[in-house]
Amino acid sequence: MEFHQLNLNKPLLNALDDMEFSKATPIQEKAFPVIMSGRDVVGIAQTGTGKTLAYLLPILRQLSYSDQQHPRVLILVPTRELVLQVMEEAQKLTTYMSARIDGAYGGTNINTQSQRIYQGLDVLVATPGRLFDLVMRGTLRLKNIQKLVIDEVDEMLSLGFRPQLNSILELLPEKRQNLMFSATLEDDVEMLIRDFFRNPVWIDVEYRGTPLTQITQKLYIVPNFATRFNLLSELLMEEEEFDKVLVFAPSKKMADKLFNKLTHKFPGQLGVIHSNKSQNQRINTLEDFKKGEIRILLSTDLVARGVDIFEVSHVINFGLPEIAGAYIHRIGRTGRADKKGIAISMATPSEENKLREIEEYMGKTIPVEDLPEDLTISTAIDIEDEDERPAGDKAYLKPIKMNKGGSAFHEKKQKNLKVNLGGPGRKKRMALKKGKKKKR
Repeated sequence: MEFHQLNLNKPLLNALDDMEFSKATPIQEKAFPVIMSGRDVVGIAQTGTGKTLAYLLPILRQLSYSDQQHPRVLILVPTRELVLQVMEEAQKLTTYMSARIDGAYGGTNINTQSQRIYQGLDVLVATPGRLFDLVMRGTLRLKNIQKLVIDEVDEMLSLGFRPQLNSILELLPEKRQNLMFSATLEDDVEMLIRDFFRNPVWIDVEYRGTPLTQITQKLYIVPNFATRFNLLSELLMEEEEFDKVLVFAPSKKMADKLFNKLTHKFPGQLGVIHSNKSQNQRINTLEDFKKGEIRILLSTDLVARGVDIFEVSHVINFGLPEIAGAYIHRIGRTGRADKKGIAISMATPSEENKLREIEEYMGKTIPVEDLPEDLTISTAIDIEDEDERPAGDKAYLKPIKMNKGGSAFHEKKQKNLKVNLGGPGRKKRMALKKGKKKKR
């Protein structure tokens, strides 16, 4: 369906023309009339199918001019990157409209955000943690919220935002429209929908575990970390084929380790991003990758959800994710906007259970590829570079380190040493003292 066939006004159609969007995707086409009717909606669609515009278009179509201070539309997303992306999309769509849009997320000065929000806005995009902080400070009031959007709710819950999310939902006006969109929907989300949604309309464009059809999936079975690293290095050497590569590492520590190991082989072609990096560094690195200024981006699951990075030629899983649904989000970073993509996963025999869960979740087997003939198969086991330590390996289980002295350690002076020279104890000394007569 063409966008002009929907009930869109001229300002939104002009903005879509500027963005070079002419046809609505299935989720956009199905969600638009239902959201316009005021019903609660739960939308499930594959990653890369335009879920952000699916809820922004009807919301902005119904957004009228107002000069009130507190927001009328609240959009909750799990990460800072998604806040910035949704804000950017909303600002593009409101080029020919009068709408105040702002964002709130952690990692930046809360006072600066408070001042901007206090000046008044219509649409607020926020992460649950920072939003809750602003509400507790009294800067933000939620009494005027008419529409609530929860984007990637299962990721919010996995990140530990359940307490803040429940508190925010309790503070919102009872009379409101609730919208929820995600590529996957875990079982524990259904309880949230049952408690806070009013008879929602379910729009399930594709079965929730089905990967995009335009993505070619491959799997390499490697014996250990060293061989897995050798395979990654060999694949990345093919610069013409692997022209824009997103590599998912299992942890922040591993992402940094891969960056350090690969930098000398691919100088100026690498970037790394995870939650320990500063906000400016994360934004700049992501922009450099989007613009093609760096060819390879190493990341954790931070950019696996919702972040639009077009024309990614390959997604490489340097190890399988812990949650089967996360695999769908990862490989969905390629093959976007009806373009072909390739997803390559590397797994050791110890990850067999993870592989089985992913394949059961998809209802599809990932084809296993033969290792390249010239690949160096390592027999050495580097314990430090293998999988992260189990959660039970806590600091208090380690042996206590004794201070053996050093440059800052000095022997006590002789006069400060307390030496037991024998003699009566304290009780005997007190008894002797009482027995003596006081002299006048």
